[in-house]
Amino acid sequence: MTLDLLSLYQDLHAHPELGFQEHRTAGIVASELEQLGLDVTTGVGGTGVVGVLANGEGPVVWLRADMDGLPVEERTGLSYASTHRGVDETGAEVPTMHACGHDIHVTWLLGALERLVDTRGEWSGTVVAVFQPAEEVISGARAMLEDGLVERFSTPDVVLGQHSAPIPVGTVAVGSGAVMASSDRFTVTFNGRGAHGSAPQASLDPIVTAASAVVRLQTVVSREVGPNDAGVVTVGSFHAGTRPNIIPDTAVIEISTRARNEDTRARIVASIERIVRAESEAGGLSAPTIERAPGADVLVNDAEQAARVLEAVTAVVPRALDLESGLAMASEDVGQLATAAGVPLVYWFTGITDPGLFERGEDIPSNHSPFYAPQAETAIPVGVDALVAATRANLR
Repeated sequence: MTLDLLSLYQDLHAHPELGFQEHRTAGIVASELEQLGLDVTTGVGGTGVVGVLANGEGPVVWLRADMDGLPVEERTGLSYASTHRGVDETGAEVPTMHACGHDIHVTWLLGALERLVDTRGEWSGTVVAVFQPAEEVISGARAMLEDGLVERFSTPDVVLGQHSAPIPVGTVAVGSGAVMASSDRFTVTFNGRGAHGSAPQASLDPIVTAASAVVRLQTVVSREVGPNDAGVVTVGSFHAGTRPNIIPDTAVIEISTRARNEDTRARIVASIERIVRAESEAGGLSAPTIERAPGADVLVNDAEQAARVLEAVTAVVPRALDLESGLAMASEDVGQLATAAGVPLVYWFTGITDPGLFERGEDIPSNHSPFYAPQAETAIPVGVDALVAATRANLR
């Protein structure tokens, strides 16, 4: 069997599915794994798929790829651009797009597995391929673990994975230590008292209080996080009211936070809670409702394993980089797999962008952009090579 990886990628790209809705994607993955001869388990953590390639005695390596798309309307103009739609967690119908490269992550892992199957005479050990749902909402790894991922499959000696990045094709960046930030998400409801817009004195206006809190929250990082640390507090959603002449009972804001270490994370969380409570009290409102969704911890690469992966990748890709202290403020839940298994993690970044865009000084679409468009023809082989090399470096 020879996989047509480009066609596979284009098909996945055209049909993105939101977290825990990756039924079509999971079906394709399971079918390809079965044709490769792996032992396949579906429905792990909802829509997760696990394939096991056992090849004699030796180390156990877990390889992870995420599968979900985003509620973004694609504007790349590609012939295989997504026109797919899905239903988000609120029940609203939304456009969907693979704007973070999870389609190429799946393609890379399937391509690497095919290569490992074809070269079974050159290595020994066990490879466990984890195709994870719902990374974008930082829920899929937890769901698979709660469904017995560690207990049901061979315990790994290391967890490996790679993420697409808007850097030139041919470049692979491997870091050690903290390489991705923690994340948390808050939903805060300010509980006021509604009134007619012509009689604001009869209200306890939650919109004014929420607006004041939004402004005050901007000081958490600028005034409470030290300049040698890094943190982000973003208010990405503000919902209140239905008509201009009605002051509502409630206003709801949603907050996303990032931090480079757990001390900063704890400080940011405490500051958010302090500010929204104090603003509510200042406005005469009752206590706010603060809901905190489980987030991702700081993603930490094992230094020894990262050095091993970097050495292996350097031998097969045009340009391998040591990230050193290159912390990304984006977040990932792959670290939960390694933590739950009590083993080292290495997660690295592989370029998917046409190098010509950099040479010409053109704008480079970032992850989550509606214009995010990997140069798949050239990026797929590089990602497969990197993943195979890193895996082989951890097998016999």
